[in-house]
Amino acid sequence: MKPNIQERTEDFAVDIILFCKKLFQSKIGSILGNQLIRSGTSIGANVYEAQNAQSHADFIHKMSISQKESSETSYWLRLLKRTQLAEEMETKKLLQESNEIHKVVSAIVVSAKRNKSAKNKH
Repeated sequence: MKPNIQERTEDFAVDIILFCKKLFQSKIGSILGNQLIRSGTSIGANVYEAQNAQSHADFIHKMSISQKESSETSYWLRLLKRTQLAEEMETKKLLQESNEIHKVVSAIVVSAKRNKSAKNKH
């Protein structure tokens, strides 16, 4: 059984941080690693914030930010893979998880928007 989205994004953030530690051995790796850490850890941070949203609209907003951050994370991982600045197997694994998280978060956003419009019709 897959962990819930909060646990999954937190685990992913830890994996990103550990992955990026290896990138900091080169100047270019450090630059890309900083970008990857920002986006990769922001996914979970916004998922956590969404759990304490002040409104339904705020929940959708925070989850939408997570959705965008997961897209950005995939971008940085694809760059690292293409430039061979990181180990291919590890990059591929993280890219797969980033894409899966994106799908889950996207489904949550779609569902939340659908629920919001259903409430507004009543």
